Amino acid sequence: MRTISYAAAITEALAEEMRLDPTIFHLCTDAPGPLLREFGPTRVRATPIAESAMTGIAIGAAASGYRPIVDWRLVTFCFVAMDQIVNQAAKIHYMFGGQAKFPITFRTTVGGGTRRAAQHSQSPYSMFMNLAGLKMVLPSTPYDMKGLLKSAIRDDNPVIVFEAGRLAALTGEVPESDYTIPFGVADIKRAGSDVTVVALAWLVHEALAAAQVLATEGISVEVIDPRSLVPMDADTIRDSVRKTGRLVIADEAGPTAGASAEIAALVTEDARTFAALKTSLERVCALPVPVPYAPGLEDHVFPDRKRIADAVRRVMGEQRSRTAG
Repeated sequence: MRTISYAAAITEALAEEMRLDPTIFHLCTDAPGPLLREFGPTRVRATPIAESAMTGIAIGAAASGYRPIVDWRLVTFCFVAMDQIVNQAAKIHYMFGGQAKFPITFRTTVGGGTRRAAQHSQSPYSMFMNLAGLKMVLPSTPYDMKGLLKSAIRDDNPVIVFEAGRLAALTGEVPESDYTIPFGVADIKRAGSDVTVVALAWLVHEALAAAQVLATEGISVEVIDPRSLVPMDADTIRDSVRKTGRLVIADEAGPTAGASAEIAALVTEDARTFAALKTSLERVCALPVPVPYAPGLEDHVFPDRKRIADAVRRVMGEQRSRTAG
């Protein structure tokens, strides 16, 4: 199978869907070159720096039979469109009594590692997870990115596709044939028996690296990538925790009211899964501070494979301590 980058998988998914459906058009403050050359400026619009206008246009266009794609670029930029997102896009299908469809795909970049300082290194997906009416995905590989983005574009209501900025150059196998990945289906990236690590986006790869090191210490780690934040695949996560009895959650966002807290709740609120836990769970998240610009300080704020491995060792050690006691 051929290998392409995470960024190339995005462009390929967009182009394939635009060829299939003439009602799809793309809005962004930058017009992506490959798309612009193929589809022209009518369908690939370079807009003013006005995310609230872009988002409002998309809502109206979706109600009129189009399938708009809005690239907010960095997630920070969409904050000026919060009224359109929160009060309109998230609720409008419901407020029309389900009689109208609003097929909008919102694209936006999240995460750190690109030295963009406090304003542009955020992962605030939990802010949007709190809203009823929005689906959202967070792909970690080129394969997942293409399949989930195509599913988002084909969905009849608003979907936010969070794109991890530090994964843009990551390469992986992606089939040339058409395929989609359904929402709400997690992927077990590595099977294991001792500890479940649920990791998001870039940290999926850090968790896999940690699992490889831990295997040399005799610790078998199962790595699960939820892929879809809303809906979340609770069954796959719970089944894994029931098998291993231990859980570590790795998220590039901060811990407070975040996706990691939601995953922890999915596990602990289910009686069977809670009963299977042999230790308390661990969360490995960004420190609760604005992200510094200085590279050394930024690296200190974000979790990595070492912190994940240390968390796994702690839950294993806690079990040994309890057994000894």
